[in-house]
Amino acid sequence: MIGRLVGTLAAKTPPQVLVDVHGVGYEVDVPMSTFYGLPAVGQPVTLLTHFVVREDAQLLYGFATEGERATFRELLRIAGVGPRTALAILSGLPPAELAQAVAAQDAGRLVKVPGIGKKTAERLLLELKGKLAPDLGGVAGGAPQGESQADIVQALLALGYGERDARAAAKALPAGVGVADGIKQALRALTR
Repeated sequence: MIGRLVGTLAAKTPPQVLVDVHGVGYEVDVPMSTFYGLPAVGQPVTLLTHFVVREDAQLLYGFATEGERATFRELLRIAGVGPRTALAILSGLPPAELAQAVAAQDAGRLVKVPGIGKKTAERLLLELKGKLAPDLGGVAGGAPQGESQADIVQALLALGYGERDARAAAKALPAGVGVADGIKQALRALTR
């Protein structure tokens, strides 16, 4: 599975971008919230990705933050919501606003997203209730904010620690800690 792309932004055609990774161009669909934050063409770019394999296509979706990707994945778990609809929802409502709408059970905010009617909005509110954290703008209990903390959590999971312990250890780290130092400090905390 492709989890992250680090390369050069070769082209921007909303909602799709082309990322050149050592001579291989990846076409990636991104929500508009990610698209507006992208650097200029020719500049380095990093995208977290979600890879979808279907019978007739292989599709790659990219996100600027772990919160966006986690919310996208949570939306895909809902029956009748495909990647295009999930992308449209994230383009219309950033993860934090979506989480607030779900917490307030505000269907009006979801109906403003193109392609989302009243019944779909109500179903989304029902299905997402308790699964999104308004303060994090992502999935409740999801990955910590920041790419380095997400990398630290992944390293701890690979070392055999449980998800709850890994996330708690990463959250306890000081802000701005590097990946290598963060892993060392988290391991020290977990072995106490």
